[in-house]
Amino acid sequence: MSVYFEVKESFTVVGKLGQGFASESQSWIPSLWQEANHNFEEIRSLAKTDAEGNIVGIWGAMSDLTESFKRWTDQGKYLAGCEVYDDSVAPTGWTKWVIPSYKFAVMKCNKNTYQEKFNYMINEFIPHTNYSIVGAVHEYYNPSETNGDLYLYFPIEKISKDRL
Repeated sequence: MSVYFEVKESFTVVGKLGQGFASESQSWIPSLWQEANHNFEEIRSLAKTDAEGNIVGIWGAMSDLTESFKRWTDQGKYLAGCEVYDDSVAPTGWTKWVIPSYKFAVMKCNKNTYQEKFNYMINEFIPHTNYSIVGAVHEYYNPSETNGDLYLYFPIEKISKDRL
């Protein structure tokens, strides 16, 4: 299975926030995406874009219940949203998170392979490479890819500002 590494500076996501039990995530996360997609026009002007005007990223950002970006325990928070400019102000009904800088181990998957690849990272790749997960895992959806693929971002090292 193919894993690559990416150092990503702190970034900002505005989205629809929910929380629930990890074991029930398939029942409460999809409605966050429906709400975010249905109301996207409310944040379109905040979306970070590339030189051609394309949105740079859609994120399923995750955090512990304290919003410290630690891993989920039996419960967690999920933000279904879009990467935005750092100075953006979230409109009413939306939530803004600033995700800290990390070195990530990244793996591509799709809806059918999500659990298999997530388990591989947790149970095989991370332990066998002497890394550890130092924060919440995030989902990245590249807007230019319309084939249903997504990327799982496993934070393996927190990056301090003086290292960037």
